[in-house]
Amino acid sequence: VQLQASGGGLVQAGDSLRLSCAASGRTLSSYVMGWFRQAPGKEREFVAAITWRGDSTYFADSVKGRFTISRDNAKNTVYLQMNSLKAEDTAVYYCGAKSPYGPSTVVAGTTYDYWGQGTQVTVSS
Repeated sequence: VQLQASGGGLVQAGDSLRLSCAASGRTLSSYVMGWFRQAPGKEREFVAAITWRGDSTYFADSVKGRFTISRDNAKNTVYLQMNSLKAEDTAVYYCGAKSPYGPSTVVAGTTYDYWGQGTQVTVSS
């Protein structure tokens, strides 16, 4: 399985970006899909996740109300819409895929089975 994250870039505070994560190699329609981020000098942290049917979503407190996550299983793609971006959102963003047979928690990166290569998001203040 390969996950390809894209959509990052350099924006100003208050702007929006949409990240995409396309999967290839197998269908991930049964997997939980998540986004994590890692800022320089910090550990990777959970951002958002979505269940395979898209009926449940989860967000870190720091992005609630600003970010949304969605998926298109027909396209094997998950999206992260980021609005009202802040300088503290600057990080490399990674998408991950979590098997439905593993631990139920979605916020721990260690429970994810596959990872994309990351896409840089830089927000200037």
